[in-house]
Amino acid sequence: MQPAQRRYGGVHGDERRARRRARLIEAGLDLLSEDQGEANLTVRSVCARSGLAARYFYESFPDREALALAVYDHVVEEIATTTAAAVAVGPNDARARTRAGLDNIVRLIVDDPRRGRLLFSTAFLSPSLARRRLEAAELFPRLLGGHTRAFFGVPGSAVLDLAAQFAVGGLAQALTAWLHGHLEIDQERLVDHCTDMFLALMSLALREDER
Repeated sequence: MQPAQRRYGGVHGDERRARRRARLIEAGLDLLSEDQGEANLTVRSVCARSGLAARYFYESFPDREALALAVYDHVVEEIATTTAAAVAVGPNDARARTRAGLDNIVRLIVDDPRRGRLLFSTAFLSPSLARRRLEAAELFPRLLGGHTRAFFGVPGSAVLDLAAQFAVGGLAQALTAWLHGHLEIDQERLVDHCTDMFLALMSLALREDER
């Protein structure tokens, strides 16, 4: 039998560690989203930003690279999870569900611009973080293709996979340009037009599969 955990201020040790880890990830997101990207991220800078001692950093992460990956995973997981939830609760209508998902993505990035800078910035140095970005770039097309297949009750295909890759890649580029002020369009119109383009592209892919 494991010994009972000690409580400080009514909080168990595991919960305190989880809270400290969350503070470190928040500090890491701050630093990674700044101009120099990963170059800003050191154990010292993270500890200073989070207000935690170095021993608490090493309690959760072996090095700064592990923290960088955890920060990136946190942002991607948050976007993927909340977007899937937004789509799931929408009405049984292709446009409504597509718009709900895109609106969630755009809103998350607007509400916390650090997310957008982390996802779309080129100021990354380590090969491991670059690989993680490539892995994340594969996640969202899989999600889009999966939702399309489930909604329309169709099997997967190379054409549908191609359309999903193209749609997600185009969305990433459009959001990058918009966040940098290169697209003069308001948030609602951005979501509306992206929704129309998503639907047109996926509909084209579905028609090709029917031939």
